[in-house]
Amino acid sequence: MRRIALALLAVVVSLVAVGHATAKTVTVSITKNGYVPSAVSIAQGDTVQFTNADTVVHQVTLKSTAGVTCSPNPLVVQPGQSGTCTFAEAGNYAYSDPNVKGNTFRGTITVTAAAASLSLAAKPQIVVYGGKTTLSGVLSTQQTGQNVDVYAQACGAAAATKVATVQTTTGGAFTALVQPLNNTVYSVRAKNLTSSAVTVKVRPRLRLGKIAPQRYSLRVTAAESLAGKVAAFQRYNGTLGRWVTIKRVVLKANASGVAPTVVSSVTFRSTVARRLKVRVVLPQAQVGTCYLAGTSNTILT
Repeated sequence: MRRIALALLAVVVSLVAVGHATAKTVTVSITKNGYVPSAVSIAQGDTVQFTNADTVVHQVTLKSTAGVTCSPNPLVVQPGQSGTCTFAEAGNYAYSDPNVKGNTFRGTITVTAAAASLSLAAKPQIVVYGGKTTLSGVLSTQQTGQNVDVYAQACGAAAATKVATVQTTTGGAFTALVQPLNNTVYSVRAKNLTSSAVTVKVRPRLRLGKIAPQRYSLRVTAAESLAGKVAAFQRYNGTLGRWVTIKRVVLKANASGVAPTVVSSVTFRSTVARRLKVRVVLPQAQVGTCYLAGTSNTILT
């Protein structure tokens, strides 16, 4: 238990370290002659540490405290001690020691805005043909009501095209529901920002049915014809604990599909024993590069 506790503590410490890896701390020394340096530049989220190198107490007072968190507050620093201020908003901040007359104890902090970014994720990242996935992300400026354009580049397409426009909500978050027809790369854009790309992969939909004793039907739907492709009819071998191919069938064209859906199908016979689990698999080598391998539903013979 002690080892587990120590391991968990190490994980927490490492997570905290990662969470603060991007922020930095800049030190300003309070000397008897003033602040060193008297002007510093930092980024949003950074911290300024005021260290009192003088022999008397000093107080640091900011003219504007918008987005600033200081500790202690008020920022009174004893000799040899330090206090900190973290700046969450961009801007110019002037500060001074109200207990010292003249311009000696005056300084400025310039806080630059963090670079805006646009994130994107997809869930789920694998769907069966006809299924939908949710794209989601956040505009780092956290502005609401901002237009986010969704772009999709389907497998085989020369370029991405805009498929939807959504707006950001609270905290700059957005979602979009999409329905890829084959393996598709998605990205989003908001003004001059573009997200990283995410890929959603698609499996053809396979439906296995039993139409008569020892007679079966297979119906495959996708956005392209899979006629001529070879599917494997399998039964589950309980002794071996795995699926075993017992027959291979060739798909044929079927005119019942409605664009963009294309149907390929086949009917076939099999003398496999009764009350066994069977399925059909369309392997990767048969579906090509625009789809993932497909697996049908499981039925009993």
